[in-house]
Amino acid sequence: MLDISILGKWLFLGGLAIVVFGGLIWIAGRVGVPWGQLPGDIHIERDGLSIHFPLFRCVLLSIFLTVVLNLIVWLWRR
Repeated sequence: MLDISILGKWLFLGGLAIVVFGGLIWIAGRVGVPWGQLPGDIHIERDGLSIHFPLFRCVLLSIFLTVVLNLIVWLWRR
């Protein structure tokens, strides 16, 4: 059975992670980070075809989620 205090702790930590991530995105937007044109993004345009694959953003998101999930697993096993 799940203890309600553990659930409360996880909800708090999840909310805190969302606030931190949102704050980083907000600050990056204020500084002028060009989110739409990051280096490493693949963009192909031809007649009748337009493909955009945000490769660099996928790598950044993967690194961020790996760190967050490893932190959660580490805290869970403590």
